[in-house]
Parts: sequence; C-alpha cells; structure tokens
Amino acid sequence: MKSTILALSALLLASPVFAATHATDETVATANQGANTAKEKLHQAQDKGEELKLKSKHAAEGKSDNLTSKASEGTQKTWHKAKEGTEKGWDATKEGTQKGWNKTKEGASELKKKVTE
Repeated sequence: MKSTILALSALLLASPVFAATHATDETVATANQGANTAKEKLHQAQDKGEELKLKSKHAAEGKSDNLTSKASEGTQKTWHKAKEGTEKGWDATKEGTQKGWNKTKEGASELKKKVTE
C-alpha cells in the first residue's frame, strides 16, 4: 500500500513534466517549420538575384540572345531548383527524425511509468 501511494505520488508529480516536454516538442517542430520556410524564401531571393546578375552580365557583354548565354542561364535555374529540392528533402528528413526521437522519448517515459507502478 505504501509503495503504491509513493508510486502514485511520483507519477502525479512527474505528469506536468511529461506534458511540458510534449508541448516543447510541438513548439520546436513549429519553429523549425517556420525557419525552413524563411530559409527557403531567402534562398529563392538569393537565387533570383544571381540569375538576374548573370542576365545583366550577358546583356552588358551583348550576348543576351546568344545560345551559350541562354544555356548558361537555363543551367543556373536548373541548378537552383535542384538545390532547393535537396534542401526540402533534407529538412523533411530532419523533421521526421526529430518526430521519431520524440516518440521514442515518450515511449520510454511511458515504459518507465509502467515499470515504476
């Protein structure tokens, strides 16, 4: 009886900690998603700037209608899109890993609760 009361008291004391951890994990996930969006927009703006810089360079050289210049500009656009896709994939992998880790922590805490009961 005494051990049951102690275990129940410990569980009641620890429950806010588990709730705070869960809320923190969700907050971190939301913050990461916002950061990824901001990073994506920044990179898109940087890429657009590089593309315009290359176009203006070709125009200044009088090569804006040149086949080589157009191929160079197209290659740069393709590179930026590939880079953006890779970053999105990497961000999704990081988020998935974080969610998996959070579930592992939750499962471990639940198992710990069952063992202490």
